Parts: sequence; structure tokens; C-alpha cells
Amino acid sequence: MTTPAHPAIDPRRTALLAMDFQNGILAHVPESDALVERVKGAMADLRAVGGTIGYVRVAFAEDDWNAVPDTNKAFSAVAAAKMLHHEDDATQIDARIAPEDGDIVVRKIRFGSISTTDLHEQLRSRGIDALILSGISTSGVVLSTLIDAADRDYQVYVLTDGVADHDPEVNRVLVEKVFPSRAHLIDTADLTALLKAA
Repeated sequence: MTTPAHPAIDPRRTALLAMDFQNGILAHVPESDALVERVKGAMADLRAVGGTIGYVRVAFAEDDWNAVPDTNKAFSAVAAAKMLHHEDDATQIDARIAPEDGDIVVRKIRFGSISTTDLHEQLRSRGIDALILSGISTSGVVLSTLIDAADRDYQVYVLTDGVADHDPEVNRVLVEKVFPSRAHLIDTADLTALLKAA
């Protein structure tokens, strides 16, 4: 059985999102250095052909903590412990893939990249309708963003060697069994080939 070809990528209408590649989160991911290097290479490839790079980080201001209700199972604990302050080193994007002029950078206060930010508006204003997702964790920001983006009719790609989860089995199940119905699965080598063909 042959694998179906991936749809072509138009770099001018495509953004690669690097999600939650921040100091305090990378520290808990196995083989994080290799992960960062792969994503860094993918970014360079897309930049070289005029694509857009977007960064998403999870970080809270005092008002954000105060606004988290007790009903939010995950983030009420974050708020109560006053974790992930937006000025803390733990919430800063890894310096190896630091944003450059013209990149999109948003700060979120929930799992997904879109629901608590203006990311969708920024992407649409640039004419972007295709997203390449990379991030930590696969079961958090990647899953939430993928579902939201698919519901908004973006053409979604998941960079399979650019995502990671603290639980490798959860990562495997999501990538192999959940994501294929909602997104095109590519790795960094596939991306390089698709961009050369663009």
C-alpha cells in the first residue's frame, strides 16, 4: 500500500507554530536538545522560502491567575501556586529558537494556542490558511491547537518529529491514531522536500 502524497505547501500562506518551547517545559522532555534542533532546522527551511514563524508560550500575569475559576481542573492549580509568571525565566522561549523580526509571538493562558490569544486574527491578516504544528506537549498544546485549527478550516500539518510529550505512549497514540483524521502528518525531512517542491 502506498502512502498518499501530502498536499503541496504554499510558503506564503503557511505558518510553522513553535508552541511552548519554553525553558520550564523543555526541561521535562526527554531528548529536548535534539527536538529543538529539528524544529530550528524546520524554521530555517520555511523562513528561507518566505514562510511565517509563530511562537506560542504559556505564561500568566496576576490578572490571569485571578481570573482562573476553580472549575478549571488543570489551570486552577497553576493559578493557586502562582506558577508560570510571564516574566519568569521558565516562561521564556528557548534562546536557540528565539523569535526574529516579523515573527508572530503570542502568550496564552490555557492549553490551546488560539482560544485565549489573537493568533487566529494575526494569521488571517497575513493570508495564512495552513499551519505546521510543533510543540510540547503533544497531549496539551498540540492536541488543543490542532482541533481548534481544524475546526477553523486551516490546512493542518503535524511535524511528527517536532512534537513531544512527557509520556511517549500518549505521544504515539495521538500521532498514529488521533491526528491522522484531522491533519497531515509530516516529519522534518518531508517538510524539506515539500518546500523544495513549492
